[in-house]
Amino acid sequence: MKDLAFRSAFELADAVRNGELAPTALVQACLDRIDALNPALNAFVALRREEALEEAAVLQRQIVAGKRLGPLAGLPVGVKDLEDATGLPTTYGSRPFRDYRPTRDSVQVARLRTAGAIVLGKTNTPEFGYTGLTKNLLFGVTRNPWNLERTPGGSSGGSSAAIASGMVPLVTASDGGGSIRIPACYVGAYGLKPSFGRVPVGPLIADRPMLPWIDTVCYGPLTRTVRDAALFLDVVAGPDPSDPETLPPPGLSYVDTLEQLPARLRIAVSPGLGYARVQRDVRREVEAAIDVFRALGHEVEIVDDVFPDLGAEWAAVSAAETYGLLAESVEAHRGEWGRAFYEGLQQGKAVTPAFIARVQRKRAALQAVLARLFERCALLLTPTLPTEAFAAAGPFPETIDGAPIGSALGAVAFTYPFNFSGHPAASVRAGFTDAGLPAGLQIVGPRFRDDLVLQASYAYEQARPWNDRWPELAA
Repeated sequence: MKDLAFRSAFELADAVRNGELAPTALVQACLDRIDALNPALNAFVALRREEALEEAAVLQRQIVAGKRLGPLAGLPVGVKDLEDATGLPTTYGSRPFRDYRPTRDSVQVARLRTAGAIVLGKTNTPEFGYTGLTKNLLFGVTRNPWNLERTPGGSSGGSSAAIASGMVPLVTASDGGGSIRIPACYVGAYGLKPSFGRVPVGPLIADRPMLPWIDTVCYGPLTRTVRDAALFLDVVAGPDPSDPETLPPPGLSYVDTLEQLPARLRIAVSPGLGYARVQRDVRREVEAAIDVFRALGHEVEIVDDVFPDLGAEWAAVSAAETYGLLAESVEAHRGEWGRAFYEGLQQGKAVTPAFIARVQRKRAALQAVLARLFERCALLLTPTLPTEAFAAAGPFPETIDGAPIGSALGAVAFTYPFNFSGHPAASVRAGFTDAGLPAGLQIVGPRFRDDLVLQASYAYEQARPWNDRWPELAA
């Protein structure tokens, strides 16, 4: 698998379509690598081995027969265990749901399958995706391929560990407060939180469907290259009746427009959003990454706009929605929830209409700051996260360079604002800290300009390629 492990999804799909690579060989190679590395990483928590190999064999016969194939033909994909895929359990990383088996795919998984992808298994996640590291009482702790003592982030930590270790070429991920960008940053991958509504989310639990009422959660790509992310988004973006918040079709191919970044853009840089502290060597790597945009001929401006910090508000309203989703089960399964997750549910239960009103006023202030910024600048650059990856089982860091952060949310201070605002935001690899761990640069675009964020990410990647350096792991 090593020769295939870190080839881009785009290249692998092309090789399958051209008959250069048998889909059965690719699926088997991924399964072999999972068998070798998953005991150390705990990225995958369920597999469908025989079914995946059978689907690959069917696809192989279609190739021999000359059938036209989809853009993801033969690509094995890991599905985050918050999302439904028929033939696999959806446990949400939660003991009360250990035996839940959905009867249909999520819209995103169905679109990936229609495009030719082969679902290989489920990737680990914290309980209902509630936190920025990946561990739960059902499957345990997921670890970072760069350093097994560190976290790959969360809540898409199983997906990020699978991508960074070369287990599979594609995974699904979701982002309600940074859950694509946090793990992408910590493993040095590419993660895009699209504009809110770009990819259908749909009902949260299929057998008792509830539409989300807090407009913060997005599905999106977590990949090894920007082109892979554009390919993924081309397949999954667009409206669906199950999700009334989805946007109209984008009207373009994200892959086809990757090289169309306008020249001499005015780009804003906010080193701390007015409230965040950043680890010294992370700041060094981010500043070097920002210099790439200067070298590309863009006008880079350090801005002092002060952004409202909605960290505590984000935590409370997210907990309120999760409590609403699980209200009938919370006390019936009291002894089965993780302690921190259960405490969060109680916090959500206490949220009042008056509190929601205060949150929405603060969100309006955030939107106003961003509206003024994007009137004069095309993009906003920030660190993705203030620190490098912390301990695999936690806790979150309490200090940065010896100074107190203030709260656990200070460790993810740059991601959640753009869930509240709905703007597209991506993490690219900025470099490595003194400990040899990845640091990330966040690229934020105007509302609905996912294409511009991808174009800027791609231009940066061409100037500073990262897909040739991944962790070396022994079985």
